[in-house]
Amino acid sequence: MDHAEATTRALDAAEELFYERGVQAVGMDAVRAACGVSLKRLYQCFPSKDELVAAYLRRRDQRWRANLASVVEQRTEPADRLAGVFDWLYDWFSEPGFRGCAFINSFGELGTTSPAVAVIAREHKEELKRYVARLVRRLPVDHPARVTEQLFLLIEGAIVTAAITGNPDSARHARAAAEAILAAHYSNGRPT
Repeated sequence: MDHAEATTRALDAAEELFYERGVQAVGMDAVRAACGVSLKRLYQCFPSKDELVAAYLRRRDQRWRANLASVVEQRTEPADRLAGVFDWLYDWFSEPGFRGCAFINSFGELGTTSPAVAVIAREHKEELKRYVARLVRRLPVDHPARVTEQLFLLIEGAIVTAAITGNPDSARHARAAAEAILAAHYSNGRPT
């Protein structure tokens, strides 16, 4: 098995285990057993668990944001694209094994002890907020920065609520709240 394959297998196993059980609950031995890579090879790919955690989060960030954008960008109307964010969240929340946001979870476990996890979690949230801002800028709204902040907080609240309650409907409730926020901020009282 070459280095690239070992790295991919290790990341696949780490993602499944870390997301399901939590980062602190999973040791390198568990990752090794799940991926079928020798411990020596695992440490050649990731010299420390911290590096494995950082790589897992960075890869998850890229995939998560790409999945969101692929669904949202299929819609043509700007307001519908924003609604698509909440529809995508509902589908994500409905997936078997949904355990909330990997970045919030990892930050909660390691944010005070791992500067890398704190930075990656913040970067993920900043990128999500920038994405929402791009969607908002396509709409004829007053105070786009304020609207972006409000919508971002709705998204984050829906994610946390769905994780805690196990109910995907938080995405639908957040979508309705987002529509009310947009209606209150449309220039001339309506979208164009």
